[in-house]
Amino acid sequence: MNNQGALAGIRVLDLSRVLAGPWATQIMGDLGAEVIKIERPGSGDDTRAWGPPDFTAAGYSAYYASANRNKRSVTVDIASPAGQQLIAALARQSDVLVENYKVGGAARHGLDYATLSQHNPRLVYCSITGFGQTGPYAARAGYDAMIQGMGGLMSITGKPRAEPGSGPQKIGVAMVDLSTGLYAAIAVLAALVQRARTGRGQYIDLGLLDVAVAMLAYQGMNYLATGTAPDRPGNAHPSIVPYQDFPTADGWMMLAVGNDGQFAHFCSCIGHPDWSADVRFATNPRRVANRVLLVEMISAVTKTRGTREWLAALEAAGVPCGPINDIAGVFADPQVRARQLNVPISPGSEASGLPQPPPPVSGIASPLRLSAAPVEYRLPPPALGAHTRAVLREVLSMSDAQIDALAAQGAI
Repeated sequence: MNNQGALAGIRVLDLSRVLAGPWATQIMGDLGAEVIKIERPGSGDDTRAWGPPDFTAAGYSAYYASANRNKRSVTVDIASPAGQQLIAALARQSDVLVENYKVGGAARHGLDYATLSQHNPRLVYCSITGFGQTGPYAARAGYDAMIQGMGGLMSITGKPRAEPGSGPQKIGVAMVDLSTGLYAAIAVLAALVQRARTGRGQYIDLGLLDVAVAMLAYQGMNYLATGTAPDRPGNAHPSIVPYQDFPTADGWMMLAVGNDGQFAHFCSCIGHPDWSADVRFATNPRRVANRVLLVEMISAVTKTRGTREWLAALEAAGVPCGPINDIAGVFADPQVRARQLNVPISPGSEASGLPQPPPPVSGIASPLRLSAAPVEYRLPPPALGAHTRAVLREVLSMSDAQIDALAAQGAI
């Protein structure tokens, strides 16, 4: 088996901060790319201070740790001419650059695609902004919560309008940022494949709002097909019944009955086999039409037994179901444990040259499972500027005297 990652030999220059860009570059790092993260001297990525909670010994927040493993941190003052020259030099030696400055921000520092690609035509350059590089909102800043609202996701998240406590609700994680990071990684990989054919890189323009609209998926298509904006479905599915949470004697469980055959098994399991033959419920379209009545009938039955008892019976009957875990329950789940989704990340060989290797941290495993080039956790999230000297020596062949001069100028 090849113990090198799938992206071994690819160097990524990460000028991004917060979440969308760092999420994309962490994926690339997990897959074996060398990721050089450029950070502000003295403070670094904003999220280093977005605690508590913090990894106190490491000097950064849990938020920062979630998106910055498998990277080396280099501190550069991008506002200084010497710092700009340094980043441009690193870009000439890189395969990919990811940045999330406001529109025109990179160009003001001479670090835009048009400038850098003159010296490195193979560069794949990915810009992430709130609204993309064009359009009336292009100059605006964009943040996940506001884009969840503008992009329609909040309108379909939360209790239905008729229920008490109804109102738009944002998703519990920064889903637009995370999805943008995924799309960015996909776009970069596609551009690298094309570069292998053509020898040239390209520019990638990603906007958070574009991603939010794309993530509307079938809900967006439902609107385009009917002209009617969908209501918030709560935990129910707009097109499948029963497919939602149901009360039990001691809590809640989630049912995901996806077809008529599963519904028949479900009805037999709960002691009402006649329901699957009832003309009101025999097919999914009829169940959707009679949703309110059927949900009331099912809820009356599920309240009679505890969650674990129901789950055991339903799983034995082949009915898709599951508990509604809190985060502690997630990491205690036998399947999560078996898949080793909580991983210790200790400094590997790349950190051996550091004066003091960063401490190991606990991390959430990548879901990517490649048989020939598995994901590796080579480096924990880096201490601020921990790799500045090593990277400048290795990538740019700079001497200690040259590096000392940059430090004296405040460029690094």
